[in-house]
Amino acid sequence: MKFAVIPAYNEEIDIRKVICDTKKYISNVIVVDDGSKDNTYEEAKKEDITVLKHIINLGKGATLKTGCDYALENGASQIIVLDADAQHEPAHIPEFLKELEDADVVLGYRELNKNMPAILKFGNWFINKTTKLLYGVDLQDTQCGYRAFTSDAYKKIRWKASNYSMESEMIANIGKNGLKYKEIPIKTIYANKYKGTTMIDGIKIVSNLFWWRLSR
Repeated sequence: MKFAVIPAYNEEIDIRKVICDTKKYISNVIVVDDGSKDNTYEEAKKEDITVLKHIINLGKGATLKTGCDYALENGASQIIVLDADAQHEPAHIPEFLKELEDADVVLGYRELNKNMPAILKFGNWFINKTTKLLYGVDLQDTQCGYRAFTSDAYKKIRWKASNYSMESEMIANIGKNGLKYKEIPIKTIYANKYKGTTMIDGIKIVSNLFWWRLSR
């Protein structure tokens, strides 16, 4: 079975649209509300899907793991993960699933455009180069959260990080386990106020990349 997992934090405005668009391609949708302070949980519950909830905010990594673990426990053979803020277009889901027929993991990469924040462009470039140097995984965009993987691959890439470092830890585990991966381009819609990895997050991610290389 195919499952879509959507981590959400304070996304009451966009969550129902993201759910409805995702359901056009995958019937099994899981939303995990990460202790939102708004009505994200209530809005998601209006749709005919599985909605899980963290009592307190634990971070994106913990939230995705909650959803993916639930999917695995309920018979998932393939899992696709995407953001709840409408930056990722669910219309790409068929492309991910098609490429997953011949890969363990499929990762989306955001095509560079003038709306992408400059700090994000530089941070991604630096993390991309560091990831290739340390793990031999050559990607155009290591920080894009739009991804798909088989259930067997998930067991090998399952991360420990509770924050945004999970995306890099997943890639580190891809390299360490020699998994077959592919990349596909996706369109990304950037809101007026960028939400996601900050400069501090980027420093932590790079530090963790070195730590994972040395400690495992």
